[in-house]
Parts: sequence; structure tokens; C-alpha cells
Amino acid sequence: MPYRPRGEISSIELLKRLYEGRFFYQLYFQEEGVAEAELEADVRSALRKIFYIASGNPTPAELQALASKLPADNFLDGIPDPDPFPAWLSDEDLDYFVAAFIQSGFRGPLNRYRAQQRDWELLPQLSGRTVDQPSCLIAGALDVVRSFVPGVDAYEDPGAYCTDFRGATIIDGKGHWIQQEAPEQVNRALLEFLADI
Repeated sequence: MPYRPRGEISSIELLKRLYEGRFFYQLYFQEEGVAEAELEADVRSALRKIFYIASGNPTPAELQALASKLPADNFLDGIPDPDPFPAWLSDEDLDYFVAAFIQSGFRGPLNRYRAQQRDWELLPQLSGRTVDQPSCLIAGALDVVRSFVPGVDAYEDPGAYCTDFRGATIIDGKGHWIQQEAPEQVNRALLEFLADI
């Protein structure tokens, strides 16, 4: 995601307003223990679904089904578990991720979402701050986070809050897991960025 400074309200408060009466995963993650229980019941299936739905592979119908979910729905409800899985995630890589989450659980990563309100309260000094180091954006054109704010394309001006923005590489046909979905293009974009600084 392009960098955005601390807003007038916290991101979690903004999401509550934007998704009132609808399901949104970051809101679902707020109650401790609920998402952990769902995701840890079958780690392999949960990860396959998460990797799939945020990738560039879901059909418009699959994405639309998610958009119609209600706040009482579970996170994994309605997310397909494709078989076979798209080639960009190997069984060996999935095995690695599954083993890591079986060992650690999901609480740590979920707590990152739960800290959004606290971050906003504790970090008022970040209001209006810019990124002043050389920066760029590498992202998938089909990344679902691109349209989290209805009617807004998050990629429209990715360097708006960066004083030394070197450009964006938006990779067609790819989604949120850009490093795995398009490793060659990501490496090429990184090397071009590094050669420019």
C-alpha cells in the first residue's frame, strides 16, 4: 500500500464507518480469540484460502460473494479453497507457512490489526509526516487493498506523501502477494529502484 500519514481518526474507526452493516476482515479480527479459533482449526485450509482470495486469481463472482458478507459471518465463509492451487505457491512453500503458524498460532499477526486504535492514540506526532527517504511502490494491479475505501483508488497518487518518490511498478494480473505471484518482476523493479539511488 502507498504510505499515508496518521489521519484525523484512526484507520479502525474509518473502517467501522465505511463498512457499517457489512463484513470487513479487519473489524472481524478485533475480538480476541474469535479469528484465532477459526484460522487455527485447519491452518492449511485457512492459509490456502487467504493466499487465494487476496491474489490475482479469484474470479469477479468469487470477489463479489465476499463483498456481500454480513458482520456476523466468519472470515473464511465463502472463500474457495482451489484445487489445484495456482502455481505461484508451491506445496513446499505452503508446508513452510503451515508449520510456522501451527507453531506460533495467529495471535501475533492478528494483534497487529488490533493495535490500530492504540497506535493512533499513542502516535500523534506522526500526523502530517512524510517519507523523506527514496521510495517506490511495487504492487499488483488486482490487489484487493487497492479499493478498500469505496470509490477511491489507493494507487492513484502513491507518492503523495513521499518527498523523494521514484515511481510505481503496478504489475498486471497480480494481487496482494506480489513477491510470490511475480517474483521476477518484483526483483527487476527493486534492482531498478536500487540502481537509481
